[in-house]
Amino acid sequence: MVTREHGVIAVFGATGQQGGAVVDALLAREARVRALVRTPTSDRAQALAARGVEPAVVRIDAPASTVAALEAVDAFYFMTPEANSLEEVEEEVRVGTALVDAAAAARVPHVVFNSAFGADRERGVPHHDSKHRIEEYLKRSGLRATMVRPAAFMENFATVMAPSLEDGTIVLRLPLPDDVVLKMISIEDIGKVAAAILLGTADVPGGAVAVVGDEPTGPQIAAVFGRRAGLPSRYEALPLSVLGNDLDKAMFRQFAEASASPSDIAAVRAIEPAVRDLTEWIRSTGWTAPADRVRS
Repeated sequence: MVTREHGVIAVFGATGQQGGAVVDALLAREARVRALVRTPTSDRAQALAARGVEPAVVRIDAPASTVAALEAVDAFYFMTPEANSLEEVEEEVRVGTALVDAAAAARVPHVVFNSAFGADRERGVPHHDSKHRIEEYLKRSGLRATMVRPAAFMENFATVMAPSLEDGTIVLRLPLPDDVVLKMISIEDIGKVAAAILLGTADVPGGAVAVVGDEPTGPQIAAVFGRRAGLPSRYEALPLSVLGNDLDKAMFRQFAEASASPSDIAAVRAIEPAVRDLTEWIRSTGWTAPADRVRS
């Protein structure tokens, strides 16, 4: 239930993957949702409106529009655009701090920031350190705030990190040593965790939660896909040099370093019991093995 009768939850980033998952989870709990959008005529914004989401047009460069959109809401979830270059890192920080300022001006009772795993301190990963800077700014604002820090997305195994089938064997290749665990979570489950916090149905001691649903090693990940396909599996660790840019290299270094950081999956499931591990996520997606690459 929402924290106040007839309460409204504001969401910035509702047309994206993670923000969209938050909206889905909120609507599933019959919450009233206000989406802060910059282009109300976009297909995604109109699709939200068709589902009963209230649109509120905002412009980051016009602070009054964001303050007005946040008036009288019970809680505010926001995420910042993912940076793909050093220039975009600074833009991400600019957007994040502007949203915090607007929330403070509107006196929002509770702000939930979708950050990143490890953003509790600077770690030398520019597009994660940017989120640390926003976290620190949010803490200094005096607002009641909760940081949601998701790990790597399981959905990457359906796209850029998808295993292949080669000569009847499931093969997974990642730029991670084979004895390093990869902390992960599904995007849908991020939305469910954030929704529970926004609606006040879950307590987050310390005001931050690292959202992790599973943490297998590379060989264990390959084995999970192999069991699903009923086939043998193999993992091959790749060098960081296979990655196309310095931001990705820094991110995978952080993934490896994060392996040593403790995870409290039980605490995440205390917030949302339905959070899935990799095996459950693969089953829920209906994943099947790709076409075999038979060597000649």
